[in-house]
Amino acid sequence: MGPADVEAVWRIESARIVAALTRFTGDFGLAEDAAQEAVAEALTSWPLTSPANPAGWLMATARRRAIDALRRRTALRDRHALLAADPVVEEDIDPDRIDDDILALMFVSCHPVLSPEARVALTLRVVGGLSSEQIARAFLVPVPTVQARITRAKKTIAAAGVPFELPPAGERRERLGGVLSVIYVIFTEGSTATSGDRLLRPDVAYEAIRLARTLAALQPDEPEVHGLLALCELTAARFPARTGPDGSPILLADQDRRRWDFSAIRRGLAALAKASARGLGPYGLQAAIAAVHASAPSVEATDWDRIVLLYEALGRIAPSPVVELNRAVAVAMASGPEQALAMVDELIALDRLPGSHLVPTVRGELLARLGRRPEARAELELAARLCANQRERSVLLRKVAELG
Repeated sequence: MGPADVEAVWRIESARIVAALTRFTGDFGLAEDAAQEAVAEALTSWPLTSPANPAGWLMATARRRAIDALRRRTALRDRHALLAADPVVEEDIDPDRIDDDILALMFVSCHPVLSPEARVALTLRVVGGLSSEQIARAFLVPVPTVQARITRAKKTIAAAGVPFELPPAGERRERLGGVLSVIYVIFTEGSTATSGDRLLRPDVAYEAIRLARTLAALQPDEPEVHGLLALCELTAARFPARTGPDGSPILLADQDRRRWDFSAIRRGLAALAKASARGLGPYGLQAAIAAVHASAPSVEATDWDRIVLLYEALGRIAPSPVVELNRAVAVAMASGPEQALAMVDELIALDRLPGSHLVPTVRGELLARLGRRPEARAELELAARLCANQRERSVLLRKVAELG
């Protein structure tokens, strides 16, 4: 078995291994370190001798590493004796505890004591099984930066005495929102990269979908979990048509909808139905908007009036300037650009999205539709200067050129 086999097993089993080790040792940082040492050992030994039970081998090796670490901690002699008394075999895992363990691991990785960047890095590392190198590539940051975030996160969790357990019922819903937001951040970076020379990073987006599916399986009675999963599936369904062979962006109006992933659309609609059972929250409403697009044969045939209503509902329960900007786009499609331009100008007057390329992009499009070409060109030039993604910038510059 080679490095690819080790990585495949690790991606599948990492959360289970780290979660079980954390419960056994009571030390999240030690558990994650021991698991990483087991992977390093697997990369050396598996090419020479393939284990009959790779997951069990990783668990047993990681547990031995954890016991070795505990031996070096004189203050934990009693705990070491308790652990060392048990045979180090994969059967030590309590299968009835696994789901709760992985869910607890998600809550720890997304704990509010951590910075947003640390939550993302730690979740991808311990729940998703990504290496520091893979996380660094996904977010276009140096590997040492990712490693430092993970190290600081583990120290912060230890210093804060964060317990490895599910949050009390009274705060679980609120804490679950933090887990959902981390998964959403990961997905949005994959679906429209904030910087770099690629519009999409599908591997990052699909990792977020994998995390959302795991969470939906562990929390089947939480509508917003299904709402987020639906949003991710329905958005990812358009990936095959969003870029050309050379990676250049293809706008929604020009996409070949026959290339959309209809299996993903079916999965997204099924998740949306579960989310709708008890009323839609912010993620569910965004998924409902994505569902309107997914069911439309063309931009012209899209039910823009329904999208406007859904954005109005979203603005009431989760107000944000991005929601207002998207509502303006929908209003332009449903009722014309003049009303939409007034909405965008109000956002600018209130300085609701300073430094964002999105506002001048939308304003430039609206001005172009109104025939105000010089003003439109100036707005799109500004948008291009503010845009960090090279692919999106190229589209903006092309529109500037078309305006003459």
